[in-house]
Amino acid sequence: MVKIAVSGALGRMGTTIGRIVDGAPDMELVGGVDVKEGTLFGTEVVPAAGIDSFLKEKRPDVLIDFTVAAAAVENIRAAAANGVALVVGTTGFSPEQRETIRGTVEGNVPAVISSNFSVGVNIFWKLVREAARELGDYDIEVTEAHHRYKKDAPSGTAKTILEILDRELGGREKVYGRVGETERKGEIGVHVIRGGDIVGDHSVLFAGNFECIEISHRAYDRAVFAQGAVRAARWVKDRGPRIYSMQEVLGL
Repeated sequence: MVKIAVSGALGRMGTTIGRIVDGAPDMELVGGVDVKEGTLFGTEVVPAAGIDSFLKEKRPDVLIDFTVAAAAVENIRAAAANGVALVVGTTGFSPEQRETIRGTVEGNVPAVISSNFSVGVNIFWKLVREAARELGDYDIEVTEAHHRYKKDAPSGTAKTILEILDRELGGREKVYGRVGETERKGEIGVHVIRGGDIVGDHSVLFAGNFECIEISHRAYDRAVFAQGAVRAARWVKDRGPRIYSMQEVLGL
């Protein structure tokens, strides 16, 4: 039985994760933390300021974090200090925060950290990598769309796409939207859409003379991210103390 706690427990992702864990025969939901107290499927949710005491009392095997960057850094510190494995889907970390997280996790606890836990997105990233290797001389445009409440832009998933392209093609200039008279050169265009209740759309266009190839992924329900995070929680529990990717969870 894997004991799971959720940070960001009362948010949209937190409640979806809680529902999946609560219904899983091999898992136990022990509660969570959020900005305010409450309940999550009959378990206690405490204010984030009390996370250290909460982890000491509930002793979860894994903490699943979908919050915001500043809160996630503190939650990761508390989990590492209490020997709790991590699954982190929070995005928007600064380079300094990423280094803090790495120093906190490495050698202390196992953690799966990913900008997207969807199985489909992780296959999508693999296809983008393979396409970039073969189509590096094509013009490349990256587009992403999310709901109107998403705070970080571009999305963490889009940033991962750009990291993949940089690894395969070198650090090309990025142009974030276009305005005025601008002749295209060798840059990668990046376009962000925010509106309505869009769960998450990502696409990469490779445009050459006389043909275009577009690789895209569309999420219709945030349950796909929650299911992937729960899958990662099962996997990470007994791993060695370092940071893992969702690609490693899936064996890609």
